[in-house]
Amino acid sequence: MQPAAVERDAAAAVEALGYGALWYSETPVNKEALAHAAILLEATASIVVASGIASIWARDAPAAVNGAAALGDAHGDRFLLGIGVSHAPAVQARGGAYARPLTAMREYLDAMDAAQPGFPVPGGGPVPRVLAALRTKMLELARDRAAGAHPYFVPVEHTAKARAVLGDGPLLAPEQAFVLETDPARARELARRHTRTYLTLPNYLNNLRELGFGDEDLEGDGSDRLVDAIVAWGDAEAVAARVRAHLDAGADHVCVQPLGPSVDASLGWLRELAPHVLG
Repeated sequence: MQPAAVERDAAAAVEALGYGALWYSETPVNKEALAHAAILLEATASIVVASGIASIWARDAPAAVNGAAALGDAHGDRFLLGIGVSHAPAVQARGGAYARPLTAMREYLDAMDAAQPGFPVPGGGPVPRVLAALRTKMLELARDRAAGAHPYFVPVEHTAKARAVLGDGPLLAPEQAFVLETDPARARELARRHTRTYLTLPNYLNNLRELGFGDEDLEGDGSDRLVDAIVAWGDAEAVAARVRAHLDAGADHVCVQPLGPSVDASLGWLRELAPHVLG
């Protein structure tokens, strides 16, 4: 949600810290996903830029294929296309109708596979794609029709479940939000600014219920149990321990999301965390 000049500096700073990938989101009020990738790719030299996620309702399948191929042509293997079915409120905000998301994703993947860019693509193949996947059927689709899955707003228990569904081989790259704050009350206050939005969305609620969270956990901003499972907090080593727990549960890559109150604060947290999770 920042101006391009701020994003360029932040992306370059994240790359300089040694992180391997930079994930970004798409919403009806944020930058269009493929144009956004171009800003971040131009600002960096080696880091992978990954859409997490580009909504299938925001552009048709040939546009996604051609846009991703253009980014691949310009930047080699540094772009990863993450796509997902998004959520009913976001789709409705675009003037669309959210229905049969699993079927919609299957049909979108069919249309992507049928599309052929009309310009030369280095390597001759499509840009790798991953699916935003939470529950079993979408994870199976990610296993069978994509390079893997990018689950969001999930505890470590979900990573173990996702790996069991995906099996060996497919990429599993869960997101992990974090707060560098050792005071429990202050940490949870910052964490709840994050959880309150996502606990209004049925896709996340249904997934969390499958993992054993009850209504008492999911009401309002979330119970302490839920908040602590979704948002890692404490010092840098405590957050790193959560990252290692995802890796031990089967993740290949963990997308760490700092919930700092400003861009500078979030970059500071990433800087403090880097020695504990990289190398």
